[in-house]
Amino acid sequence: MKKYLVLNGPNLNLLGKREPGIYGTDSLASLTERVKKAADQSRVTVDFFQSNHEGALIDQLHAAEENGYSGIILNPGALTHYSYALRDAISSITVPVIEVHISNIHAREEFRHHSVTAAVSRGQIAGLGLYGYELALKFFTEAQKGRE
Repeated sequence: MKKYLVLNGPNLNLLGKREPGIYGTDSLASLTERVKKAADQSRVTVDFFQSNHEGALIDQLHAAEENGYSGIILNPGALTHYSYALRDAISSITVPVIEVHISNIHAREEFRHHSVTAAVSRGQIAGLGLYGYELALKFFTEAQKGRE
């Protein structure tokens, strides 16, 4: 059975509490349940990891192949806009990464418009709320069929 990793970066532990007008009222726990349900329907497994520390996210990326992940759904949070270390970690692994953002980063403050991690990711989904995570999983489980 294929397995995927959902990585959430800084401040995503505060989902449901932090700026609900932008990020909604669903918690990280409800996001996890939602993605688990989608994974069960697709007959795959999903592991979850959240950290407010850049190095911990990089460690997870480095270990992804060894841990048998077929893909990574990554919401790097604010690290999206300036973490060259995170960018280098993504480009150094063979496991494909889809970058996900709950809000539309291109419609927010100017500094959020540029992603240093998007260029080394398989794709980017932004502005579709928590549904973006499900779409990323759907891509991995459906659109990738026949590419194995």
